Amino acid sequence: MPIDLSAPPVPFSFEVYPPRTAERIPALHETIRHLAASGPRFISVTYGAGGSTGGRSLELLRHILDTTGTVPLAHLTCVGSTYAQANALIREFLDAGITSFLALRGDPPEGVSEDEVFLGDLESAAQLAQLIDRVQAERSPYIERDIPGVPGAARVEGRRKADIAVAAFPNGHPRSRHPRDHIDALLAKQAAGATLAITQLFFHADDYLSFVAKCRAAGVTIPILPGIMPITSPARLRRTLELSGEKLPSDLAIALEVEPTAHGQREIGIAHAAALARAVVDGGAPGVHLYAFNNHDTVLAVLREAGILSLEQERTG
Repeated sequence: MPIDLSAPPVPFSFEVYPPRTAERIPALHETIRHLAASGPRFISVTYGAGGSTGGRSLELLRHILDTTGTVPLAHLTCVGSTYAQANALIREFLDAGITSFLALRGDPPEGVSEDEVFLGDLESAAQLAQLIDRVQAERSPYIERDIPGVPGAARVEGRRKADIAVAAFPNGHPRSRHPRDHIDALLAKQAAGATLAITQLFFHADDYLSFVAKCRAAGVTIPILPGIMPITSPARLRRTLELSGEKLPSDLAIALEVEPTAHGQREIGIAHAAALARAVVDGGAPGVHLYAFNNHDTVLAVLREAGILSLEQERTG
């Protein structure tokens, strides 16, 4: 089932991550049940760098595929992998029925510089996107369908290409050396077969809208889906800034710091994310992608407050 961002109402999607322990799996399955019931276009599942098998990521993707009507989208990273390892991993996901991917280069392990590790045979997300397309073509170059009433005959059809999403960086990639590097990289990913881009988090609508305008002027034509992360505590904001390299959003930071209660901080984070979602959709975004932190309550509240999800939609999917 392909990812469709064209049909109304406003498309939305979620990101979750595999639990670190088996004891947390039932709670995450319940979260996925709630997320899927709201009618997302896809649910993406993160994947650690340097792995050789799908592991818990693949188990979670299979659960989404088998128990919901939602498209599961698999994160794949290539840093530290050989061609053979990457090829085998892609085939493992395809064999399980997963045909939507987010192709990422990935980062070396925390605290290790790029000069200290083997970065792998694939140097970029664009090369990984090409490999996904090639592996799928080799695995199933075409589809055969029986012709009713003609025993032994089959109609040959072209295969459905995999959905290949890639990352985009509204405020530039932390490793960019030049102001246009992140746009040139997105152009390369599009040329390599990417069908969708999902942005890293940002805190102001103009960050996304001006980035999209520059991308369109440069020749990027694929949909660019804004990634929105509800920030519901000062600690989460600090950690997010450390990981992303984004600049401190002073208005949000001050509001969270002066609010004394966890409940109040959560409401501030929901309101900020909802206002951001409304602004980018009003500015022409093809939908919104929400980082769920394996919790359904907060992201569904963001969609409701943004006017993207009604209670009736949430009940009926």
